[in-house]
Amino acid sequence: MAKRSSLSIRIVEGKNLPAKDITGSSDPYCIVKVDNEPIIRTATVWKTLCPFWGEEYQVHLPPTFHSVAFYVMDEDALSRDDVIGKVCLTRDTLAAHPKGFSGWAHLTEVDPDEEVQGEIHLRLEVVSGTGTRRLRCSVLEARDLAPKDRNGASDPFVRVHYNGRTQETSIVKKSCYPRWNETFEFELEEGATEALCVEAWDWDLVSRNDFLGKVVFNVPGLWAAQQEEGWFRLQPDKSKSQMDKGNLGSLQLEVCLRDETVLSSSCYQPLVQLLCQEVKLGTQGSGQLIALIEETTSTECRQEVATNLLKLFLGQGLAKDFLDLLFQLELGRTSEANTLFRSNSLASKSMESFLKVAGMRYLHGVLGPIIDRVFEEKKYVELDPSKVEVKDVGPCPRRVCLAPLSLRVRPGPRRCSGLHRPQTEAEVLEQSAQTLRSHLGALLSALSRSVRACPAVVRATFRQLFRRVRERFPSAQHENVPFIAVTSFLCLRFLSPAIMAPKLFYLREQHADARTSRTLLLLAKAVQNVGNMDTPASRAKEAWMEPLQSTVHQGVAQLKDFITKLVNIEEKEDVGCDKTRSRVTLQEWNDPLDHDLEAQLIYRYLLGVEATLREKHRELRGATEAGTALEGPGLAVCSPAPEDGLAQLFQVLQDLKKAHSVSPAAAPASEHRNLLELQT
Repeated sequence: MAKRSSLSIRIVEGKNLPAKDITGSSDPYCIVKVDNEPIIRTATVWKTLCPFWGEEYQVHLPPTFHSVAFYVMDEDALSRDDVIGKVCLTRDTLAAHPKGFSGWAHLTEVDPDEEVQGEIHLRLEVVSGTGTRRLRCSVLEARDLAPKDRNGASDPFVRVHYNGRTQETSIVKKSCYPRWNETFEFELEEGATEALCVEAWDWDLVSRNDFLGKVVFNVPGLWAAQQEEGWFRLQPDKSKSQMDKGNLGSLQLEVCLRDETVLSSSCYQPLVQLLCQEVKLGTQGSGQLIALIEETTSTECRQEVATNLLKLFLGQGLAKDFLDLLFQLELGRTSEANTLFRSNSLASKSMESFLKVAGMRYLHGVLGPIIDRVFEEKKYVELDPSKVEVKDVGPCPRRVCLAPLSLRVRPGPRRCSGLHRPQTEAEVLEQSAQTLRSHLGALLSALSRSVRACPAVVRATFRQLFRRVRERFPSAQHENVPFIAVTSFLCLRFLSPAIMAPKLFYLREQHADARTSRTLLLLAKAVQNVGNMDTPASRAKEAWMEPLQSTVHQGVAQLKDFITKLVNIEEKEDVGCDKTRSRVTLQEWNDPLDHDLEAQLIYRYLLGVEATLREKHRELRGATEAGTALEGPGLAVCSPAPEDGLAQLFQVLQDLKKAHSVSPAAAPASEHRNLLELQT
C-alpha cells in the first residue's frame, strides 16, 4: 500500500498585470513549480494585461511536497523572459481547504536570488605543505541547476571565495548538469575563521550573469575534519533585500489537494469484480449498480465519477460494454429523439472522456493539418455583418492604372490614385466565406478518408450506439436520429471543442490570438451545423451563416456516408479494448493508468453516497416485497432480487473500511523521494 497525493489545478485568468513591453502590454504565461521543480507551462496569451488561460491539469506528486507556486511570466522574443510575480500555496494551506482553494490571489514579487535549485558536488581538503597549510576545493559537477536561458538550460560556472580571493571555473555551455573537475587552493592561516563560499552562476554574453545558488562552509569545521566530500544543495542569497514594486496584479486559481491511501490490488478485487459483473450483465443485472450510481451522482462531480469509472473499465477491457450500458439507460428514459444525449448525463460525460482517451491520436491525424493551416494563414474571417471591422483587415491589392495622365479624359473621382484600397464589407464577407468553405471542406474530406484510421474500439462503440438508437427509434421519421446520436459526440463534444480550443487538446502549444480564435469559432459552428444534419433549427439560429449553406449541405451527405462506413466495419476483436492498450489518462492521454488508484477513487465516492444507496436499497426491497413495479432510470421492473447487487456492494464497502482502518497513514518517504525528479 502507498499514500499518493494529487493536485487538480485550473489556471483560470489574470487581471491588472503590469506592462512589461514598450507597447504598454505584456505577453503573459504561467509556470507551475512544486518545491521549485517546474512541472507545467501554460500557453502564452499575447498583448494583454488581463489574460485568460482556462487550462486544467492533474498532477501526481509525493505526499512529502511542501508547496506549489504559480509564476506569471512575460514572454520576450529577443531577451530572457521577465518574471511578473508569483502565488505560492503551501501544503498546509491546501490541506485546510478540503474542497479546494478557489479564488483570486495577489501576485507577489519574485527575488531572482531566491529562485535557486539543484546541488553541487564538492571535495574539500586541508592539505599540509612545507611549513604551511592550504585549503583545497575541488569543484566536480552539479545537477538540476535552474534553467536561465531561452534554450531551457544555463551556461554555468562556479566562483570560489575565500580570504579576499576569488577563483572561477570554466563555463559549461547549455547544461543544467555540468562537469568541471577543477581544483583551487587557498592559503590557510592558523585560527582562520572566515567562511569558504562556493557560488554557481549562469554566464550571459549581453546581460548580467544570473545567480544560481551558493554553499557556505565553516572553515574551522573543515580544519577539524581534514576532508569532506558530497553533494550539497544550493542555497539562495538571502542577504539581498527585496524592493516593493507595487501592485503586480492577481491570478485566479482553482487548486484541490487529494491524499489517497491506496491499498494493495487484492483489497480492491471484490469491488472491481462486482462492478465488472454488473457491466457484463447489462440491463439484465439484478441490482443495477451502474444505474444507481448514475442516479446518485450530482452535477458537480459527474465528470470526475465518469472519468474514474471509464478508466477502471478501460483497465478491465470493458470500456465498450460500460458505455453500451449507459447508452441503454439513457435511451430507456428518453422519449423525445431530439433530446437524446444533449444533457450532461453520465453517458455523455463518460463518452467525452472515452473519446479523449481512445481517440486523441486519431483527432490529431484528422484535425491537426487543418488547425495548423488556420494558425499559419492568420486571415481575418468574419461572417456576422454586425461584427465586421474593415479597418482591421488592412488594404487589399487592386489593379494599377498605367494610362498616361494626358489620356485620362473622363473627369470625376480619381480611382487609380494608389496601389491599394480598403476592402468593402461585402468583400470581407465573401472572402471570409471562401476561407471557411475551404477549411470545412478540407476537414470533411479528411474525415471521410479516415474510416480505417479510426481506432477499432471507437468504431465498435459508435457501432453499438448507432444500433441501440436505431432499435429505440425505428420509424422512418427518425431516420437521421442514429446519425445525430453519433455526431452529438463526434462533432459536438469532440471535434468542435478541439477546434475552438486546440491548446487544450494538445493540437497547438499556444492559444490562438483574437483573429485566429474567431476563425476557429466560426469553423466550429459550421461543424456543429453539419453534425446537427443541417436542421432548420440550426440554420435559423444564426442566419448569417447562410454563405456556408451549400458546403454544410454537402458535408451532411459526406458525414452520413462516413458514419455508415464506420459502423458497418466488423472486427473479430476490438483492438484497444484490452488492458495492455489502455496506457492513458484523461488529462495526460499518454500516461499509464493506475488501476488501484482508480478503484480507490471509486470506493471513496461510493462511501460518500452510501447513505443514499442504503435508502434506495430499502425502497427496492420494499417494492419487491409488495410486488409492485419500481419506476426508475433503466431499472428492471419487478426484478426478483433487486437488492442483491447493493447488498454485495455494502459488504465490499465495509471490508474496504476495515482495510483502511488498519493501514499505515502513509508510505515511507523513501518511496516518493525522487518521483518528481524522474518525471521532469
